[in-house]
Amino acid sequence: MKARIQFIKGLDEIVLPDVRLTRSRDGTTGTATFKFKNPTVLDKNTAKKGEITGMYLIDEEGSFETRDVKACFMNGKPEIIESIYIMKNLEAWDRFIRFMERYGETNGLVFTKAN
Repeated sequence: MKARIQFIKGLDEIVLPDVRLTRSRDGTTGTATFKFKNPTVLDKNTAKKGEITGMYLIDEEGSFETRDVKACFMNGKPEIIESIYIMKNLEAWDRFIRFMERYGETNGLVFTKAN
């Protein structure tokens, strides 16, 4: 099973996000901020398939989700979806990293560490 992201259950998002990670000093918690520019879920035809109910991260281990999803508008039209996933413990951090490794492999993404 390939790693994928959905905003509407059953409908994979094909636009790749920019993902920013932060982690607490002790390494036990963290935050991932996803930004999707012109995601397919905002397309008029896709909108007919359901409502955005969250961001679902799905891979061979199962799925996890966040309800923290918002749209950013430009000239009155939604252009960017931003979603925040909060990792409240080390297990959640490790699970998220495993997902991102699989998602990166599936989509040809690379991790760039901040200076």
